[in-house]
Amino acid sequence: MNARTDATLFADPDLRLLTTRSGSRIPFLSQGSGEPLVFVHGSLCDYRYWKGQVAALSRHFHCISVSLSHYWPGLQDEAGASKEFSWAAHAEEVADLVAALGLGPVHLVGHSRGACVAFHAARQHPHLVRTLTLADPGGPLQSDSAAEAALPPATQALRARVAELIEAGQTEQGLEMFVDSVSVAGAWSRSPAGFRAMASANAATLPLQFKDALPAYTEEDAAALRCKTLLIGGEKSPRMYRDNIAALSQWILTAEEHVIAGASHGMNVSHPAAFNRALQAFLEAA
Repeated sequence: MNARTDATLFADPDLRLLTTRSGSRIPFLSQGSGEPLVFVHGSLCDYRYWKGQVAALSRHFHCISVSLSHYWPGLQDEAGASKEFSWAAHAEEVADLVAALGLGPVHLVGHSRGACVAFHAARQHPHLVRTLTLADPGGPLQSDSAAEAALPPATQALRARVAELIEAGQTEQGLEMFVDSVSVAGAWSRSPAGFRAMASANAATLPLQFKDALPAYTEEDAAALRCKTLLIGGEKSPRMYRDNIAALSQWILTAEEHVIAGASHGMNVSHPAAFNRALQAFLEAA
């Protein structure tokens, strides 16, 4: 796949813009050298979410953190800007990036919604992924009693209210409600200023995200993964994430688990040293 990178478009000399043959324009940060390590952000985030990982791990790996389409800095062309917001499109963007840069197979890391995106990128393009790390993977679990799984009604109602607030211009209130719901009460107010600024820059993606339900994890899909997989959870993360990790650890034949003590959902930001140690140990043993 043909690709073009242009560092002169950005003040940050490590930030690149890749244009794939399909016309997608993908901003990504590239630092370090060694085996390729690709980071995929989740809700309200962009390539900056992984700053604490790239700064430390780029001493050992070629670290690449991507901004998915519709997220900041929003550099898609007219075709890309009108592209439907979807987890499936984002999974293909990750695969396009790896293929276009000729990096595969890579170590692929995703957090929350980004972990679901990474999971499906690895499932659909196994030749591009050497190892997979899923941090608090988002999305529902398929149950035996239902053809499709869905989020609990209370969660759906909360997200509808969040979308209303953001679309009405009450961004701060909406972000606080959402971030606290996926972490712990007070998480938004205690978040670093940099995280709050990043989330505010990406607030408009939340209503789009809520209309794009993540697919349920199934035993069949998980068992089909053959790459070595690390499941990282926060000790204090909401139950839904811990339940996902418990199920996936049973379904993925190559999976191992690690819990970050004292951490909640944003574990790589609140406890970067512990997160980086766990990830580096896993990668070096792979």
